[in-house]
Amino acid sequence: MSVTIVSKRYASALFDIVLASSAVDETEKELNEIKKVLRADQELNDFLVHPKITADKKKHLIAEAFKGVSTYVLHTMYLLIDRGRTNIFPEMTSEFVKLANRTKQIDDAIVYSVKPLSGAEIQSLSEVFAKKAGVTSLRVENVIDKDLIGGVKIRIGNRIYDGSVSGKLSRIERQLAGENR
Repeated sequence: MSVTIVSKRYASALFDIVLASSAVDETEKELNEIKKVLRADQELNDFLVHPKITADKKKHLIAEAFKGVSTYVLHTMYLLIDRGRTNIFPEMTSEFVKLANRTKQIDDAIVYSVKPLSGAEIQSLSEVFAKKAGVTSLRVENVIDKDLIGGVKIRIGNRIYDGSVSGKLSRIERQLAGENR
């Protein structure tokens, strides 16, 4: 079974549990923090997937490392350890966030720009593109991309809105190349 399918199942099960207890926002924050730690600490990842280390030792380390997390998240980690699936945690977290966003009518957007955008610029982009995405609001992450000449490129899910100067030049180049044939 693919990692995506398995991740969706675990995320969906966890989401159903925390939705009933109104702990979606808290759980989302905890999952994202653990995801950051797992991405940053390769030794921890190696420990969690090592076949000769017992599940009890792995659970003990997780319990010590993440003392402040809710029992829902901790027990999900235990379940992943028991089933040898700790490698799906980052993708499971992403799937959980998608479910939470859908419930809250929010979507995540990445805005690529040459320089950091002001709060007002981000708010304006959020309002305009939330309507295009069919949600009430966007959580915008501003990423600096020095390859852009000017303008912005916005990614919402698998859609890209390219309003950059380099994107416009590429479109013009393709149009000219098509006319010369």
